[in-house]
Amino acid sequence: MDDDGILIRPMTTADCARVAEIRIGGWRSAYKDLVPQSHLDALDVAQDTERRRAHLAQADGSVLNVVAERYGEVVGWACHGPYRDGEVRTEDAELYALYVDPGRFGGGIGHALLQESLRRCTAAGHARMLLWVLEHNTRARRFYERAGFRPDGAEEPFEVDGVDVPEVRYTRELVPG
Repeated sequence: MDDDGILIRPMTTADCARVAEIRIGGWRSAYKDLVPQSHLDALDVAQDTERRRAHLAQADGSVLNVVAERYGEVVGWACHGPYRDGEVRTEDAELYALYVDPGRFGGGIGHALLQESLRRCTAAGHARMLLWVLEHNTRARRFYERAGFRPDGAEEPFEVDGVDVPEVRYTRELVPG
């Protein structure tokens, strides 16, 4: 546990419902006006919970889900693993997701989750970590840039309910030390 009362630990099936709430709350908060409202309104916590449980049940150890707990309450979630270049996994690491309870932005939770993912990926011998972020999600882009990530020029189309929502790729070198 750090000085802010944040404990980062592996996610369990008991965390899936809370992680689904955080993820959907994060989408509805961060992606408002970036993706169609109809899509945000259709997000379902029960379905997302079951999807999280299925992912954990099928896990092969290559993807790691961690949660941030503050004083016993799950307040954030991150997921990382091998970088996916299409269907091919590479030697680089990828941050697949990082979400914080929207009511707790700015409290160091996202930073703690990101630092733990960076630490684990560095320890696993990955040379770089990459991630994708919505092009117009300026809050997230600033967050990653403050953590040393930089856009590398790669862009990817992402379609949500027939609307193009472009993503940009960020990268950061991982230096053991």
